Amino acid sequence: MNQNMFGRLESVDLRPHWESESGNFTPWLAQTENILLLGDSLGIDLEVISQEQPVGFFKADILAKDTINDRYVIIENQLEKTDHIHLGQLITYAAGLDAVIIVWISPNFRDEHRAAIDWLNRITNENITFFGIQIELWRIGDSLPAPRFNIVAKPNDWEKNIQNSIDSTHLTETELMLLEYWNQFKGSTEEKGSTLKIQKPYHQNWIYVSLGTRHFKIACRVNSQKKWIAVTLWISGENRKSIFYELKQKYEILSYQTISPDLHWDERPTKKDCMVELLRKDVDPNNRQDWPSQHEWLRGMSEKFHDFFEGKIQSIKSED
Repeated sequence: MNQNMFGRLESVDLRPHWESESGNFTPWLAQTENILLLGDSLGIDLEVISQEQPVGFFKADILAKDTINDRYVIIENQLEKTDHIHLGQLITYAAGLDAVIIVWISPNFRDEHRAAIDWLNRITNENITFFGIQIELWRIGDSLPAPRFNIVAKPNDWEKNIQNSIDSTHLTETELMLLEYWNQFKGSTEEKGSTLKIQKPYHQNWIYVSLGTRHFKIACRVNSQKKWIAVTLWISGENRKSIFYELKQKYEILSYQTISPDLHWDERPTKKDCMVELLRKDVDPNNRQDWPSQHEWLRGMSEKFHDFFEGKIQSIKSED
């Protein structure tokens, strides 16, 4: 083997890439692909709600949500060594926003601040969790720098608690099937080189594909009893009806031409969500031999939904 085939990892200074916390790093972290990267490090699915969230006279860098368990997450960033001011702010923000997951990001954690996070995890109840996350940049040769999040302080048994949330010994036969179904779907989608950002699989009838904004989600769905699979765009929030009708007025005909003539636009007046859905009937999710075909259809349609709606949704939000 040629001993010169391998590159050498080099640490990269953060400051040339993020000159300020509020002006550069926080907006970067709030981008979908980056908040998902942080979520992967923590073992949860994160979605940004707001940046610079007011808390009295202060502002929290990022308010996010654990999309599976519907829990608020506070993220406080530093580009320097940790200090007492940010520790105090972190506790203030957590109290003011009723957050239960509190994340402190810095490239360099002082030992006393790691100890403080450990102490907070010991004295608070098990539903409140504090994390210390080290942000690093690495590259090989002249490659672009790659970010890496390292957990330097966390609650005891955090990984065990995450795993227990999907512990197969407590799942029904149907839930086990759904968990395997979505694991295989996510795996096959990634193997195809798809750019879709798919949430961590759970034992439920759906799995979300990120559109990078809080009130819009693409969901892949299955119904093993009625024997169908579907791809659905969900529109939520206070302005869901006006946004739904604006999208429908501008793009309904084009959506039939681009995605499928069988697309169904539904305001759902008595529900909290409007939806645009494509249903494929007479498909049995219980038939494991047919999973590759079903997963290919879900992937292809999800990509069509994503490509069609992403820019149009961003355009409507910009106009608002």
